[in-house]
Parts: sequence; structure tokens; C-alpha cells
Amino acid sequence: MKATSFIDFDANSVPSPCFVVDKAAIERNLQILQDVQERSGAKILAALKAFSFWKLGSLTTQYLSGTCASGLHEARLGNEEYAGELHVFSAAYKEQDLREILKIADHIVFNSYQQWSQFKDLSNAAKQARPNISYGLRINPLHSEGDILLYDPCATGSRLGIPPKAFPFDDVEGIDGLHFHTLCEQDFLPLQRTITAIEESFGKVLHKMKWVNFGGGHHITQDDYQREDLIQLIKDFSQKYAVQVYLEPGEAIAINSGVLVAEVLDIVHNDIDIAILDTSATCHMPDTLEMPYRADIRDAGMPQEKAHSYRLGGMTCLAGDIMGDYGFDEPLQIRQRLIFDDMAHYTMVKTTTFNGINLPSLALWDSRTNDIEIIRTFGYDDFKQRLS
Repeated sequence: MKATSFIDFDANSVPSPCFVVDKAAIERNLQILQDVQERSGAKILAALKAFSFWKLGSLTTQYLSGTCASGLHEARLGNEEYAGELHVFSAAYKEQDLREILKIADHIVFNSYQQWSQFKDLSNAAKQARPNISYGLRINPLHSEGDILLYDPCATGSRLGIPPKAFPFDDVEGIDGLHFHTLCEQDFLPLQRTITAIEESFGKVLHKMKWVNFGGGHHITQDDYQREDLIQLIKDFSQKYAVQVYLEPGEAIAINSGVLVAEVLDIVHNDIDIAILDTSATCHMPDTLEMPYRADIRDAGMPQEKAHSYRLGGMTCLAGDIMGDYGFDEPLQIRQRLIFDDMAHYTMVKTTTFNGINLPSLALWDSRTNDIEIIRTFGYDDFKQRLS
């Protein structure tokens, strides 16, 4: 398992289905990020779009400089449950949302020059009331490093960021910073190549900025990430352009820190053995269908690799609600618990109640003490109230 602290975790100690987050693993990741932050001079923000388990908000802000949000609701959560700086980027702002964001955010990044122009008077008025507020533009260096088109913000026709030909190089009055986000679960070398592309395309405006946000997608807390190289790059870039560098990893905070516990409800046969679980790929782990990727399961392997093979499916009516085919040493049993590995980042924030399927409970576990706290369970009212 990637979430190694869960190797001996008792799956029957929590309700099912249930997301379980290991506080110790989160703290380990935060300590690594804090070390990079302190030695590089960068400020690191927690990206709430990837991990919004605000029960750990106070822990997060012990180590990082603040949070970044993708809109009003995440911004309010960052303001209410975390501390430090609050940065907001949205592909487009509604005026009524922006008015509220302007009351609480420290940095606001606009996706287009048109949106900046549209809301410039409103933004300047907010700056009169809150002089420390800062505005930026998202740039698109047209340099793709991602392997999956769905997650590539620099793909042809991308709606995210201003490409070099459309950038207002001669009219950046009121703009303090630039923001880019080009990576997805990647190490240092793709970032290094991206910085080269940005300097080539936007170099003439970098010296006019006060800050540059390197976005997210950095796998900084992975054991094999080249952290020393990252630290040196940040130092060199900061010194060259006299800017404050920001990073806003989300996955790096929660990677290898959580699991999804599920239970076998039924086993049927249709050419192959199929186990139906009390969870769902489409409702509870949509990245397995969107990316797609195959989630690891504790004590399971590839089909035919072990003595007993099963296709694992969810509870919904969607024919493709399938987690994948897995092998097990022993036959699966009804009511048996399974543990899906590395399910804290992105998975928790993407859950839905399609088909009225219940949301997984939320639990906080500390692998150092074995203490478990059931943070929340969900029910019918959570399904009903979002519909009318």
C-alpha cells in the first residue's frame, strides 16, 4: 500500500463506506512542505480543491502559509476554518461572488484580461478599503507536460490562462503577480521545463511583478521528488526577478494519507465472479473513471495473479460503475471489508449522491496512538436537501 500506515488498520473499526484520514501521515507531509518553504523562501498554500478536510485546518496552518481556493465557497471555508493568506483563482467570476471574495481574499487571480478589465473598478475600490489585497493574471505558457488531456491546462483550445499572444504586456497597471498551473502529479523536471517556457514567453513582464505563483501538481512529498533541486530553482527564480514565489500543492498534502473502507454486499457470477460493494466508482471515486486509473486495494493484486479473481462493482444503476478486476488469495465473503488505498486527495471532494447512494462517513485516525474519531456520518437529509 502507498498509505503504509494502514497496512494493519482494522477496517471494522469504522462504518462502511468510510473515508479514513491518518493525521500522522498528513502531519508528515506538512512537515516536508514546511521544510521546503523555509529553505527556499517560497510560501506554500494548501489547495482546498484537492483536500478540504477542514477538521485538520488548524494543523495545516501550523505548517503552511495559507490556502488557495477555486471560488467563493472554498474561499469562505479557507477564511473560516484555516489561517494565513487566502488566494483565489476562478476560470470566471460572477460579480456577486467576486464582491464577497474581495472582502476576505489576499490574492485574487483573473483568468482573462477581459475579466480583469470588467472588474477593475470594483477591484480598485476594494483595494482602497483593504490596501494589502493583490491582483494577478493566470498565464498559459502553451507548454504541456501532462499525459492526460483531461488534466492538461495547456492543451490546444484550453480555457485556462492567457496565452502569450493575448497577454497585455503594455498594460499591467494594477497587476502584482502571475499565476500558472501546468502540472499534474509530477516531479521536478516538468516544472523546470515549464519555467524555461515561461521565461521565454513572459520574461519581459516578470520583472514588473511582485509575486509569481507556480500553481499545483507538484508531488513534493513523494519520497523520490527532487526537493533540493526545487529549493534551488525557487531561490534562483526569486532572486532573478525579485519576486515572492508561491506554490499551492493539494495532493502533496494528502498523498498516502487516507483510505476508503468498503464492504462486500453480494457476489454474483456472469462469466466472471463479480463482487458488489457498498461504495461506488461514479459516486465515491470518480477519478477511477475520469482519468482513468486503477485504485490499489490492501492485500489484493491483479486478476489471475492470485488464486481468486473478482470484478468489483458499485451499487448504482450505471453499467460502468466498476472499480476494476482484482485478485485475492482467499475467496471474498459477504460483509468482508476492503480497503482502497490512497483515497484522501481529490476523491473526498468529488463525491456525489447519484442514485441516492449515501456519502461515505468521514473518520480521523492517528496511526501513532490508534485513536479514531468519527467526524461525520451522512444520511437521507444530505441527499434530499440538495435537490429542492
